[in-house]
Amino acid sequence: MQNYFQTLLEQAKQEIGEGVSPAQLEALRIKYLGKKGAISQGLAQMGKMPQEARKEVGVVANQVKAEVEALLASAMERAEDLALEASLKGPKVDIGLPGRLRSHGHRHPVSQTMDDIVDIFIGMGFGVEEGPEVELDWYNFEALNFLENHPARDMQDSFYVHPKGFAEDIGPMVLRTHTSPVQVRTMQAHPPPIRAIMPGRVYRRDFDITHTPMFHQVEGLFVDKDVSMADLKGTLNAFLRAFFGQEVKTRFRASFFPFTEPSAEVDISCVMCEGAGCRVCKMSGWLEILGAGMVHPNVLLAAGYNPQEVTGFAFGMGVERTAMLRYGMGDLRSLFENDIRFLAQF
Repeated sequence: MQNYFQTLLEQAKQEIGEGVSPAQLEALRIKYLGKKGAISQGLAQMGKMPQEARKEVGVVANQVKAEVEALLASAMERAEDLALEASLKGPKVDIGLPGRLRSHGHRHPVSQTMDDIVDIFIGMGFGVEEGPEVELDWYNFEALNFLENHPARDMQDSFYVHPKGFAEDIGPMVLRTHTSPVQVRTMQAHPPPIRAIMPGRVYRRDFDITHTPMFHQVEGLFVDKDVSMADLKGTLNAFLRAFFGQEVKTRFRASFFPFTEPSAEVDISCVMCEGAGCRVCKMSGWLEILGAGMVHPNVLLAAGYNPQEVTGFAFGMGVERTAMLRYGMGDLRSLFENDIRFLAQF
């Protein structure tokens, strides 16, 4: 058996020589040192030998194993050095070349528009209020003077989270259809005077070229003594000129909303044709931009105010529509596709 191990050592020295690749060295390691390798097979035969001979052969076997391990380690180190040298002699990299720059993200036009609207009203002395997007039916409809059979309360128009409410004492809950509930919550939380805007997401069952199930609104509220329609017109005229430019013209048309009386639709001169008439404004020269009016006495009562002592005005606008008019977009759905090429234009 001693001759067996000595023969293995000589054979290993011949095979583990110059120019052997790392993969070949791994194969040789398995051949000699693996669980089923030549040295392990020799050690397995030692069990049949006498006790005294087994001790002598074991010493030789351990020496051979140690030498083969040293040969493999030395050869692997040489192979790695050769591989590194070969890579250094390969194609050179010009580290002075500029790297691949990542393109910067772009502020979404809806976010830009909302921020600009908020900034203008903050400059006019308005605060910013927020409220829950999952709202009680009472705040979303009842407190805002919606009749029980109003079409907006139908299941096909609103997203009801739970028609009967999570408990019998709180009533139905709905994804808010406007940010007007924040007006009621603000009045309940603060005594007059109040001057605030309410930006946020709202939800309705609608989806086409000009509507989406989720969109954004900015509403405003001003309540104090002796607030009049003239205050409303002056505030909105100042805002629209700050947002669209001093040359924009405005007009107020009588309308109806359950939560305001009197109510008005507000138009601006077409930003595409400057009032001359085009396809966008249907040759009228005007574009509807927002709704407004004097806060209905029933809304003031629901919020705990005395309509004999205070009055107020409210207004609201869709941010997506405002962004479309500002940037000349043709399809509302393009705002929600997150195409970086589209967003980069703004």
